[in-house]
Amino acid sequence: MIYLVEDDESIRELVIYTLKSQGFEAKGFERPSHFWKALEKEKPALLLLDVMLPEEDGISILKKLRMRPDTRKLPIIMLTAKSSEYDTVVGLDSGADDYIPKPFRMMELISRIRALLRRTEDDGAEEYRTGNLYVCPSRHIATVDKKNVNLTLKEYEVLCLLLKNSGTVLSRTQLLNQVWGYEFDGESRTVDVHIRTLRQKLGSAGELVETVRGVGYKINMRIKLKNNWKQEFIYAILLNMRIAGVAKSKAK
Repeated sequence: MIYLVEDDESIRELVIYTLKSQGFEAKGFERPSHFWKALEKEKPALLLLDVMLPEEDGISILKKLRMRPDTRKLPIIMLTAKSSEYDTVVGLDSGADDYIPKPFRMMELISRIRALLRRTEDDGAEEYRTGNLYVCPSRHIATVDKKNVNLTLKEYEVLCLLLKNSGTVLSRTQLLNQVWGYEFDGESRTVDVHIRTLRQKLGSAGELVETVRGVGYKINMRIKLKNNWKQEFIYAILLNMRIAGVAKSKAK
């Protein structure tokens, strides 16, 4: 089931008709209050959410959904007449999975919906341990030195994608396509901004995210090996000290 919250009747009817013609179950809501009532009865597989709405705006609804345990991971695509880079970044950083400016082509919307649903289905139970960094996608947890790291949704998705492709360089275009679902026109610096804040939040583990000049980003596996080597070296020293102590006590 796909929910659409859109106060423009012509857009709402056209989107619902297109979704149903493509094999999706869909319901449209003119007002946020109608959507909230429906949500209590059935949680959708994906939400299409207009920004400019009566009663409360889409960004406010988005933030509320991300704070609720039952809708924290709900795939959400924002639909809006606001198309500036600032508005796009605000929407994405507030927790939206995609952001589509109006007017939009129906088949492009369908493609983005399918891409987002595929990404959601791909979230497995795998875990990543690299150096002092631990990430569990299924539980939406990221820790450094066993301390929780508070990441935005997009920062977390970028990190998981890099970890999933550890050692492989991912271009800015690849990151945009796979994390945001499509390529921003001339806005690849959006990736750079997210990488910069991601490194800052990861602290000592931030050096794992390596910049490959002129290409993109990757997880530097050599740092993981370096950390493991240090741990093994320290363990060997302690073990030798213990053996020496035992031998000395026996000699007495």
